[in-house]
Amino acid sequence: MSSSIKKIVKEFYTSNFYKNPEDVKFYLHPDAELFWNSSAGFNKMNFQDILDMSAEMAKSFHFLRAEISHLLRDKDDVTIRLTYHVKTVENPDEEIPMAHFIAIWKIKDGKLFKGYQISQPADETPENLSSFMATNF
Repeated sequence: MSSSIKKIVKEFYTSNFYKNPEDVKFYLHPDAELFWNSSAGFNKMNFQDILDMSAEMAKSFHFLRAEISHLLRDKDDVTIRLTYHVKTVENPDEEIPMAHFIAIWKIKDGKLFKGYQISQPADETPENLSSFMATNF
């Protein structure tokens, strides 16, 4: 498998998946599973759950931007570390950091197949935010 698996993960997280269900279908394997630990607890999601969550996000966010700090590959696994910045429907003029994420994805048939993700609300202190600034990847 070529280094394009990093590109698949990066493109998914930077896509308009939250506004375009076709992006979810393009990047996620139909049998995708996501094991997600967040500040709200653990959630196991399948393809349809992720598609449904994306539709809900579209109702809340006017704009979503991923700032990637790390994108690493180990054999067939890709790890991404990022902060999502959002403009909400209620306040489309102000971009705020929403949450920090780290995810590890196994790729199958050129699509995201099995993911392990951890997230927490963004800490807006300068020192924390600067730790999520892009590195060379």
